Amino acid sequence: MAEARYIYCIVEGSEEITLGNIGIEGSSIHTIPYQDLCAVVHNCLSEPYKSEDQEKVKLWLTTHAKVVEVAWERFGTVLPLGFDTIIKGEEGVAPDENIKKWLKDDYENLRQKLAKLKDRAEFGVQVFWDPKIISEGLIETNPEIKKLSEEIKSKSKGLAYMYKQKLENLLKKEMEKEADRYFKDFYGQIKRCVDEIKVEKTKKLEEDKQMLLNLSCLLFKEKSKILGEELEKINNMKGFFVRFTGPWPPYSFV
Repeated sequence: MAEARYIYCIVEGSEEITLGNIGIEGSSIHTIPYQDLCAVVHNCLSEPYKSEDQEKVKLWLTTHAKVVEVAWERFGTVLPLGFDTIIKGEEGVAPDENIKKWLKDDYENLRQKLAKLKDRAEFGVQVFWDPKIISEGLIETNPEIKKLSEEIKSKSKGLAYMYKQKLENLLKKEMEKEADRYFKDFYGQIKRCVDEIKVEKTKKLEEDKQMLLNLSCLLFKEKSKILGEELEKINNMKGFFVRFTGPWPPYSFV
C-alpha cells in the first residue's frame, strides 16, 4: 500500500519541526513547510482510519484534537482539518511533494484564512432555561393565562379538565413565543461581543432544562472576559443557565 501523510492542521512556519510521538496510535508528528506555511502531519498508509470499535474511534478523534491544540499552543494560529484528511503519493511523486503542491496551489486562500483567525479562538455558548420556572412566571404575568388558571379552580371536575387542556395549549404557544423572543435577545447580546458567530443545533438534555441557544463564537482571546460578563447577566436571570466553554482552536470557522 502507498505511503501517505495524515494532516492535522496548517500553521504559520517555515521549518521542519518534530512535535513528538503524540499522534494517532503514537505516531510521530512533524511539519512539512512550504514558504511560510506548514502542514502538521504524521506518516501513514493511504487508507482511512476505520474501526467497528467506537471507543477506538473516539480515542482517534480525541488524539486528533489534542495534536491540533498542541500545534495551536506552539504556533499561535492554526487551520484545523477534519479527522481522516490524508494525502497520498502518486507514481513518481512522494506524498510530501503532493502536500507542498497543495500548499503552493492554495497558498493565497490559506494565508487569508490564517490572517482572519490570527489571535482568535473559538468559544462555545449554550443557553438553557427551566420550562417549569418560565411557565410559572407566565401564569403570574400573562393576564389571559392568569385568568384561565384562576377559573379552573372554580370549575367542576369535567369542565376543569377541559379548561386545563386549553391552558396547556395556550401556555405552549406563549412559551414558543418567549423562546423565540429570548433567542433573538440573547443572540443580539452575544453577537455584539464576538467577531463571528455560528448557530449550531440545539441538543436534548435532562427534563428540567431545555437548550435555547447553541452557538460557536470566534473572537480575540483577550475579549473573552467581555463576553463572559455579558453571559453572566443572562445566567443571573431567573430560570436561565449558561454554559461557556473554550478557548478552542477555531474548528467551526475553517
